[in-house]
Amino acid sequence: MKNITLTLDEKTASRARIHAARRDMSLSRFVGELLHKTMRESREYEMAMQRYLAKKPARLKSPGATYPSRESVNDRDGLR
Repeated sequence: MKNITLTLDEKTASRARIHAARRDMSLSRFVGELLHKTMRESREYEMAMQRYLAKKPARLKSPGATYPSRESVNDRDGLR
């Protein structure tokens, strides 16, 4: 484990100590878990984005087919 020093304003430090105490853990462990969770979510997001961008674009219609008209897509019988 690596020791680091954080500088927090008094209000933030107080609230962080309260959150850590509610979870029955030290402030150091609480901050460490928050950072770990944030980094894991960021890594998962990046991996999902790479998977999405690696896919080929989907065809919106088959060859020769036409798109529906704007009026037919937005027509709502109950509103007229």
